[in-house]
Amino acid sequence: MHIISLKTLRLFWEIHPDAEQPLRAWYAIARRSQWRTPTDIRAAYGSASFIGNNRVVFNIKGNDYRLIVLAEYAKGKLFIRFVGTHAEYDRIDASTI
Repeated sequence: MHIISLKTLRLFWEIHPDAEQPLRAWYAIARRSQWRTPTDIRAAYGSASFIGNNRVVFNIKGNDYRLIVLAEYAKGKLFIRFVGTHAEYDRIDASTI
């Protein structure tokens, strides 16, 4: 998958260093994947949540952090829409971000 953009993850882990390794691991797996359906993502990440509008929520570092991507399956792209703490996630509308 083509992930847009790693910079967003990098900026986040500069503030939250404990998120760096889990986010790098997620990035490495996602980049090598060819996810064409939500089922493909579910096979790799059983805890991923699909919340509508092609948004997918990933639990990062044991659910300390949340990552939301917009999946464009046909184009093979993931757009990072949000990365934050669980508390920050609770304050947003994940289906529209």
